[in-house]
Amino acid sequence: MRRVKRLDEGLRLRIESEDDLWVLSQVCGTGCLVGMLSHRRDSTTGTKEDGRAKSAERKLMWIVLESSETAFQPFTDNLRVHGVIKEAKIDIGSHHTHVISSGDEIELTQEGGLSRVDSALIKEAISSGRKARSGLIVVENDEVLIFEVAVHGIRDVSQFNLRGGGKRIGDSTAVRNEFFEKVAKETKMVFPDEMPLILCGPGMAREGFEILLRGLGAQNKIVNAPTTIGGRSAANEVLAEGLADSLLGEHAIVEQVRAIEEGLKRVSTDGAVTYGMEMVSDAARQGAVETLVIEAGLLRVEENHSDWESIAEAVESSSGKVIQASTEHDAGKQLQGMGGAIALLRWKLE
Repeated sequence: MRRVKRLDEGLRLRIESEDDLWVLSQVCGTGCLVGMLSHRRDSTTGTKEDGRAKSAERKLMWIVLESSETAFQPFTDNLRVHGVIKEAKIDIGSHHTHVISSGDEIELTQEGGLSRVDSALIKEAISSGRKARSGLIVVENDEVLIFEVAVHGIRDVSQFNLRGGGKRIGDSTAVRNEFFEKVAKETKMVFPDEMPLILCGPGMAREGFEILLRGLGAQNKIVNAPTTIGGRSAANEVLAEGLADSLLGEHAIVEQVRAIEEGLKRVSTDGAVTYGMEMVSDAARQGAVETLVIEAGLLRVEENHSDWESIAEAVESSSGKVIQASTEHDAGKQLQGMGGAIALLRWKLE
């Protein structure tokens, strides 16, 4: 995401990647004014014949909506913002939908300016720039899991299983080789050469899998990372333990996962951590919160959002850090299960 211009009560932004759309889905909340070039049917250009109107001409114009709803599916290439037209050449007061994609320029404004939490999330997106998505492949002797890692989430792509082929057929090595060759071909089709790949798993199968990929002509940058466990947990271990920091070290998802995992670890050892609005609020008032990890949507839902926003402001005023987390990964879902927020403390509260 790139800032094009500062406005009196907001910003003009250029959307540079699909990952920026997640940020916009959070900040284009109810009451936010969203302006962009969009098409609108001009009914005055239509004609009638036999009592039926012909299709009116679609005109390109600058339209400012007062947002009432957003529709966004992670790992897709557009964000839909629904609302009522506030500024346009025609149809002021009518409903309209902006479809925002990578490459578009939009203006975001709110009466009195953007909120602190929205400004912070946009600032993070601007400073992080265009981060490449990565493929993450968990390779075991009889199973391969394929994921796509974005700035704010992980998407399941495919799962391949070798269902006991070696037990039923004499030459188990040949069966396994055939299995890995098939999966390697699928992997090369899914991920273009410019997308970096992370191969992980608890054994040595990932080494042979990398050789197969190279043999098929894959030019991707590949990081081979051993993990202590297989399955989906291996993907989480890569993020939490920094096993692929050369590719993912500056991704927002890495910071989120590490902070949440650290919080869960402290919970299990009765350490310096707390969760729940009342407890986190009390810790923030005392200046005890070093890092607050909070589901981004929790700062924006109508119910309790002002309370959480006040807590976040208190954390920042005592030099603490606020991480606005996504729920599009396993750690984010764990955070959701704990009420949507967890605070890492400077000292243990009694």
